[in-house]
Amino acid sequence: MKKIGLIDIEPKIFNTALMQISFHHKNKGDTVEWAAPLEYHEYDVLYCSSLFDFTDKSQIPQRAICGGTGFNLTTKLDFDCDLDYSIYPECKTSIIWFSRGCNRNCPWCVVREKEGRIHSVKPRNLNPNGEYIPVQDNNFFANPDYIFGIMQLLQWEQPVDFQGIDIRTLIKKQAKMLLRLKHYKQIKIAWDNENDNIEPRLRTITKIIKSYKLMCYVLIGYYDNPEADLYRVETLRKLKIDPFVMPYNKKDLYEKAFARWVNHKAIFKTVKWQDYWDRVRKQESAGKGGSNG
Repeated sequence: MKKIGLIDIEPKIFNTALMQISFHHKNKGDTVEWAAPLEYHEYDVLYCSSLFDFTDKSQIPQRAICGGTGFNLTTKLDFDCDLDYSIYPECKTSIIWFSRGCNRNCPWCVVREKEGRIHSVKPRNLNPNGEYIPVQDNNFFANPDYIFGIMQLLQWEQPVDFQGIDIRTLIKKQAKMLLRLKHYKQIKIAWDNENDNIEPRLRTITKIIKSYKLMCYVLIGYYDNPEADLYRVETLRKLKIDPFVMPYNKKDLYEKAFARWVNHKAIFKTVKWQDYWDRVRKQESAGKGGSNG
């Protein structure tokens, strides 16, 4: 029996790799614990997983087995098993995938490089304390077995939070399937590429799914086209779909300001963008602190 230590460097994240590691080792009879820095020497094996490359990793011992996109895109677990939700007693969700990979290859996204082309996978066990199901598929309806996914979600009878519904290819039949499910908050779609003319598709889908039930991610900054950013956001406003801006460079003054203007709904509903941007730049010039106005 070995003593296994898990190193948690991203405490706000429920890390599924660490949950699998815990399940695997407990199934072998090993003990699994969260490891504190002063106790690293007490463990036979240490594991660390990270999603973000900006997370501080300076205190991780060299002997730790590390993986995740925060480290690299190639390291994978050499076992495949269910998730041990008990290491996160505060977790109230069941984290599910019906597919991995993606049918697209967007230049700002690492999924295709990390997971390959889209392919079906067997969904994991539900959290016994779960209250809703985040479906983590990058493009749910691009999965050839998406009907199985819909039927399984109906059987589980829990609210669903889809992370990836591609509005560019969503057809009426699929939109009607979404209506059969209970949803946790809004259905998430995206308009990341300013060159995609998805307004006609949005008009079609909102005849089936009420616009207030949709939330649309809007990536800005990658193409550096503020005029196109405003067009996308105002088109969504016109269609009564809730936009949520994702800045590519969170340190850029314009991107920070535009994201705050859109995502702070009280501002978005009452202040025109040009007026808000003029105020931000004036404050910046006066040294009063960027986009906090």
